[in-house]
Amino acid sequence: MIQWDSSLSVNVAEIDLQHQRLVKMINELNDAMRVGKSREILGKIVGGLIGYVGVHFATEEKYFAQFAFPEAGQHVQEHRAFSAKVDDFATRFKSGELGISIDVMNFLSDWLGKHIKGTDKSYSACFNANGLK
Repeated sequence: MIQWDSSLSVNVAEIDLQHQRLVKMINELNDAMRVGKSREILGKIVGGLIGYVGVHFATEEKYFAQFAFPEAGQHVQEHRAFSAKVDDFATRFKSGELGISIDVMNFLSDWLGKHIKGTDKSYSACFNANGLK
């Protein structure tokens, strides 16, 4: 669903590795959905993805504070909006109200790609200038 390539790199090794893991997790969820894995397995993948997104956002936000990144406020708002949407999706999935569909997968992959290539790239120069590579 998502192919990692250099266009997704933010030139910070730690964050690139986290982004690669997120790409892998979204691809795993997509593969599991397409082959009709059970709700239990899909639920475990969704739970893992949500947990790791939290870890990843915390990493970025730690560096925003450490380096006084000027666009931190807007970036954190994007993180919160995404987390709220995914949490709502997970709650609806667990209750049986919603299944994992191609629309959900497209939302996840589109958001991640646009967020990395747009919003995340904006902190690369700041982080690199502060010695984070």
